[in-house]
Amino acid sequence: MNSELSIITLIKEASPVVQIVMFILVAASVISWTFIFGKYREIRRAEQTSIAFEDRFWSGIDLADLYRQLATESDDCGGLELIFLAGFKEFGRLRQQSGIMPEAVMEGTQRAMRVALNRELDKLDERLPFLATVGSTSPYIGLFGTVWGIMNSFRSLGSVKQATLAMVAPGISEALVATAMGLFAAIPAVIAYNRYSTNISRLANRYESFTEELLSLLHRQAHTK
Repeated sequence: MNSELSIITLIKEASPVVQIVMFILVAASVISWTFIFGKYREIRRAEQTSIAFEDRFWSGIDLADLYRQLATESDDCGGLELIFLAGFKEFGRLRQQSGIMPEAVMEGTQRAMRVALNRELDKLDERLPFLATVGSTSPYIGLFGTVWGIMNSFRSLGSVKQATLAMVAPGISEALVATAMGLFAAIPAVIAYNRYSTNISRLANRYESFTEELLSLLHRQAHTK
């Protein structure tokens, strides 16, 4: 309890510049944790829906029937489901046009799926740059507060004849608190960014593989009728 009170006292008695630094770091940390939890749920949902859709896709169901089922659930669809919907919709639209070559049908289908895939990856990448920024800049912001606090501590010694540790201890302590807050904001952001970037890369590979597999199936249909 005393240590908590001493830290609170150090924050209250810190110089205005150091207090601003601490406020920025606390705000960055709170926002980062909000993004971390939100992105965790988003990626986990994308992984679960991908697994469920792949099981459904490879169950032997007719693609036209699968498309009609998903079209009625489009508000709840995501990831692979939206990629499939975009590709199959464009495939059906182009095949209904008279005089269009199968190659043109497949090119249009691939383009529609690529647009949907990029859109889904953009959603997953959203807010990750903020975590990267917090992870890379927070230690330096905390270091700035540290330097400022130490500088004030030594500057206060110029007006006294005999310096003691008790005179510089508060300033150095508040400086170290700023350093600790910078690390507290940076470390979770860096860990989350690296972990989520890896997860998104895996999802991107999964989306790419599914796109190629679906194009192969549609390619056979385009050349059989």
